[in-house]
Amino acid sequence: MPRHLILPVLASLALAACASSSQYGSAPATPPPAANAPPAPGIANEDLVGRWGFASFHRDADRGRTTNQARSQCNNAYAIERGPGGGVMMHLADQQQPSELVTKGGTDGRRYLGPAGPAGDALDREIVNFDGRVMELRWVDKEVAGRYGTSIFVRCAPRVAAPRR
Repeated sequence: MPRHLILPVLASLALAACASSSQYGSAPATPPPAANAPPAPGIANEDLVGRWGFASFHRDADRGRTTNQARSQCNNAYAIERGPGGGVMMHLADQQQPSELVTKGGTDGRRYLGPAGPAGDALDREIVNFDGRVMELRWVDKEVAGRYGTSIFVRCAPRVAAPRR
C-alpha cells in the first residue's frame, strides 16, 4: 500500500472504533424494562370495576357542581371493566380504544392509575381522592391536564333487573 494512503486509512479505523464504543464500554442495545410500581395502597384494581357517571372540571371552585353533574350521567355511564391481565380497561388521553390500566403506589406516597410501569409516568393519572363511591383523577402530564381537567367519577347504582311477569 502506498505510504500516502496509510494515514487516512488509520484515521478512518480510529474514528470507526470511537463511534462503536463509549468511554465505559459498549452501551446495551435496549434499555432495561422499567420496573412495575406496586399497587396503590387501599385501592385494588377490582375496586374500580363498574358503571360510573363522569364529568370534569378545571377550577377547584367547580368541584361540587361537577360531582353532581357526574352523578346525573349514570343514565349514560362510563363502564370500567376487568382487563385481561388483572387491571382495568379505561381510555388514555386522545385514545379511541381502551387500554389496560393498573393502580400504582408512588415512592412519594401518592396513588396513580395508568399502564403498567413506574408510578407517576406521563400517561398516568394521579388518584386525588377515592372513597369507593367517588373517584377524582388528575392527569400527570400538564398539557393533557390543561386540556381535560380533573376527572370526577361517581359510582352508579347497580342496574336492577326488571320484574318477571
